[in-house]
Amino acid sequence: MTQHPYIGMWVTADGHIRQELLPNGRYDEARGTRKSAYQGRYEVRGNHIDYWDDAGFTADGTFVENDVLHHGGMIFYRER
Repeated sequence: MTQHPYIGMWVTADGHIRQELLPNGRYDEARGTRKSAYQGRYEVRGNHIDYWDDAGFTADGTFVENDVLHHGGMIFYRER
């Protein structure tokens, strides 16, 4: 089980992309009306996150504040 302060739902300002970081080290990302558009595993080290998508691509991001994530050229905000 993954333990870090970033577990939960992260959303772009327009709500189009919703990415849930699950406590088991997996993520599930929805795009628009497409649920589970991307799924895979992730790992957090400090304020850095690495993603390994089940389809084979990789990505990373940086938590610039407790409630702000920069990932893939986008800005995500923690959903409360």
